[in-house]
Amino acid sequence: MSRAQTTARVQVIHSSGVLRSALVALLERERFQVTGASGFSRASSTGAPGTPGAPATVTVVDGSCPVGAAHLERRSLQGSAKEPTHATPALAAARPGLGLAGAGAERAGIGLAGASRGRAALVVLAGAEHPGVLRLAYAAGALGLVDRDGPANHLATAIRLAAGGGRYVDDGLAMSLLRAMDMPLSPREVRVLSRAAQGDSVAEIARGLCLSHGTVRNYIASATRKVGARNRVDAIRISRAAGWA
Repeated sequence: MSRAQTTARVQVIHSSGVLRSALVALLERERFQVTGASGFSRASSTGAPGTPGAPATVTVVDGSCPVGAAHLERRSLQGSAKEPTHATPALAAARPGLGLAGAGAERAGIGLAGASRGRAALVVLAGAEHPGVLRLAYAAGALGLVDRDGPANHLATAIRLAAGGGRYVDDGLAMSLLRAMDMPLSPREVRVLSRAAQGDSVAEIARGLCLSHGTVRNYIASATRKVGARNRVDAIRISRAAGWA
């Protein structure tokens, strides 16, 4: 049994209590130590077994749920001021023998941004139909991208690799990640437009993303122009139809 498998401490972030509990049960069957399971957008964890005070080495986030998206937003904002705008060269850290998951990502030329030092490695559950989530996960420095509709053992593989500093991209997400890199919106424009799509006002978006009101308006205007929309509502419609927001 590998060191990553025996020592990985995992935090689970998901909006749904039922699905959060299911993920915890799955990870415990895989012999991971679950240090927390949170349904809140803040960093605290509640209601999960584990050693008190032991920091997580890997955080598992469902990027398709509101709490997961908020966590990715926060991680992205805490990262580099210069957001990545395209995929880096090949997935150099993909371990051989991963089958289609590792080989497919490498063939597609995908590289994920490195995880920020001093924080838990990030593994994101996402769907191929939402490239905007993949773009946000990339900007947040995710080491693993796992198809949320794929086999359960893929998540365990991604966690073990991420715990050791490796990278993992499910084969079913590889092409979607490439499309995400080619979409016209930047990660920050995606975040702003996603919040607008949820009905947040300019003031609420500004407060949530630590931006000025004018900056939020500029991002909305830029996103509207890039997608060829007539107005903010049209930009949200176009972006949602494409899976960006």
